[in-house]
Amino acid sequence: MLFNSLDFAIFLPVVFAFYWFITNRNLNLQNLLIVAASYIFYGWWDWRFLGLIVFSTIIDYLVGLKLRKEKSVVYRKVFLWTSILVNLGLLGFFKYYNFFLDNFLTAFIFFGQEIEATSLNIILPVGISFYTFQTLSYTIDIYRKKLEPTDNFLAFSAFVSFFPQLVAGPIERASNLLPQFDEKRSFDYSRAVDGMRQILWGLSKKIVIADNCAEYANSIFNNVDDQSGGTLVLGALFFTFQIYGDFSGYSDIAIGTSRLFGFRLTQNFSFPYFSRDIAEFWRRWHISLSTWFRDYLYIPLGGSRVNKYKAIRNTFIIFIVSGFWHGASWTFVFWGLLNAIYFVPLLITNSNRKHLDTVAKGRIIPNSKEFLKMLITFSLTVFAWIFFRAENMDHALNYISGIYNDPGTLLLFSLYWKHNTIITLIIIFLVIEWIGREDQYGIEKIVARRAWPVRHSIYYLLIFAIYCFGDKEQEFIYFQF
Repeated sequence: MLFNSLDFAIFLPVVFAFYWFITNRNLNLQNLLIVAASYIFYGWWDWRFLGLIVFSTIIDYLVGLKLRKEKSVVYRKVFLWTSILVNLGLLGFFKYYNFFLDNFLTAFIFFGQEIEATSLNIILPVGISFYTFQTLSYTIDIYRKKLEPTDNFLAFSAFVSFFPQLVAGPIERASNLLPQFDEKRSFDYSRAVDGMRQILWGLSKKIVIADNCAEYANSIFNNVDDQSGGTLVLGALFFTFQIYGDFSGYSDIAIGTSRLFGFRLTQNFSFPYFSRDIAEFWRRWHISLSTWFRDYLYIPLGGSRVNKYKAIRNTFIIFIVSGFWHGASWTFVFWGLLNAIYFVPLLITNSNRKHLDTVAKGRIIPNSKEFLKMLITFSLTVFAWIFFRAENMDHALNYISGIYNDPGTLLLFSLYWKHNTIITLIIIFLVIEWIGREDQYGIEKIVARRAWPVRHSIYYLLIFAIYCFGDKEQEFIYFQF
């Protein structure tokens, strides 16, 4: 079920009404409703894959209980690896089976041998990369004795399947979300209003910005040979704002929806395109995934508290694995590799944690040095997104060569008039995001601080924009991951 669909527009208020008016006096009934609603939400896409969520839930719930009782180090490791192998095994089969098979066959052909093997027509279950990592963090934290397992199977099922963030995050830690299912929840009007405001902003980012950028980006990326260098640059820019509006818009809707039901999810995006270096970008982009890899892969490898050689090795590992997490393609691997290359100079010079605050904090505009750093970081990010969007490596290299082989790249401004509507929308969007960059989401304080007439005028303006530009309903990009 898509957040930007009529189905969800009916589904959400129905669940909300049942949650607060029928089950509000019984915590277990509320949790049961969340599980049922979540399974309906997920099964709306393909009910056959509900079994995977149920199976993963049961395995990790039982492993958690076993880890609490077991004192033997050997058996604790056995239980932990049972969870890891089951979860990653399912993820690996559905997401990477054909990738490894195809590359295995290609390797044999390269060495002069040809073997027969059949690829499978595998449908990738929506959200499997997200809920797999969410349940894995639960068992790993219990193994590390940083978390006590729950005896409440219903609460744990609700934690795993919680519909606002089930299919595209944020990837919640059990230490943050799971205890909320054991707490009495009462309706908070101000929190609900803020949730609705964030949902509206998320829908605006998805429908007005991302979906309209997607139309142009797809047209340009699918017809590389027919485009000038300037148009190709513009196509990369359109995809840059498409993926940000799409994914951060989903996170805003997920976080806002959770607030309607009395839950607090972690911030997943913090205005990443205003970053001053690539390290800051990754602290602000897809925060729940970046911190997951940091805590469960990078730090166990030694992180940066080792010699420089190992720290660089760890950096490459985490970025390449992160790229591979996004999809079974060499373009994603190279995208991760490219970001590692961007990151290493900061690591070598010990400046990877230089920018921990918000750019131009307390000021209206950045200074020239900050602006130049943001421009360089943004340009590097746009270049890397070309590989992320491309169908394969040949497509990506052809796209890039088209940019540099055509002097029309210098005539980019003239293309504004051809795409003036969407570019104007992007500029307005960036201004709003810049003004709200110190908040949790773009319009949080911009709207809340205004008088009633101004506040509601902004709401109606956003709704009107969604209505005017909402004729291009598309799935969220991260559904495929």
